[in-house]
Amino acid sequence: MLRIHFTGEDLARVRLAARPDALWETTLSFHRLRDRRGGRVYGDWRTEARARLGRGGSRQLLASVVPARGYFPDFLTPAEGVQGWDEGLAALRATPDKRVEGELSLLNRKFAEPLRLGALVDALGDYHRAAVAPYWPHVHARVEADRAARGRALLDGGTDALLASLPPVLRWRSPVLEADYPVDREVHLAGRGLRLQPSFFCQGAPVVLYDPGLPPVLVYPVEHATPRTPVGGGPYLGRLVGHTRSAVLRAIDHGCTTSELARRAGVSLASASQHACVLREAGLVVTLRHGSAVLHSLTPLGSALLRGGAVPVAQAQ
Repeated sequence: MLRIHFTGEDLARVRLAARPDALWETTLSFHRLRDRRGGRVYGDWRTEARARLGRGGSRQLLASVVPARGYFPDFLTPAEGVQGWDEGLAALRATPDKRVEGELSLLNRKFAEPLRLGALVDALGDYHRAAVAPYWPHVHARVEADRAARGRALLDGGTDALLASLPPVLRWRSPVLEADYPVDREVHLAGRGLRLQPSFFCQGAPVVLYDPGLPPVLVYPVEHATPRTPVGGGPYLGRLVGHTRSAVLRAIDHGCTTSELARRAGVSLASASQHACVLREAGLVVTLRHGSAVLHSLTPLGSALLRGGAVPVAQAQ
């Protein structure tokens, strides 16, 4: 059982990450690569990623520090990862040798030769470019959809509602946030607050850092309401014409429910739902259920189309 204890000061300092964390997503994806769970969500990705990776030394080196189950070193996921791949990797390279040695010793395994941090960073980079970077727009879209749902809960009811709105694997029983966990952990925030980090590749239980002295972060799984939409939107993009659908796309820009969409675009509820469905099939919109409502948000492709530009280059690349 994981139990995170909040004080009043902690509740005032809860914050939602602004974007996916490149290092957390990369490290957690390596777990997903080796297990068989989540075939509906990760099945195609797993097949494609394994084909790209082959059986090279990079994968073997990563496996030596990221076991299929249990502890992996905290230094692999520095806080700078939320700023982007380059920033996270730079912070990882700058990890002091003493910290690297100390955290690796917790793996309870012997290395055939001393592990060089530079080699590990290079292996992580090779893995990321093959297995994560090509899918980053989809990862980003799912995280953005979750952020829209959490942001709405925060606006509607404050931090208490935000914590109560987290996925079912987390249970808010003020002033404690609980979750089933492989080991018993009691995390006392002690006024430091908490960064909530939604993650595409986190599955089942949430994840916290092992070292209680590091800035607290809770990585939790986003909801996967629909199967992956192929990049490019398939044949549906040809249906995206006309002023009404453009208005619908603009209305979804910062996230909205179906009823809000109908009001903003000046269409009926049924029409709003139909337009949102077409946009979702085209890979321009992500839809997530939030309580009794359905919340729509733009994908990076939808945002780019709305602004007349190219799909943004993923920060993780």
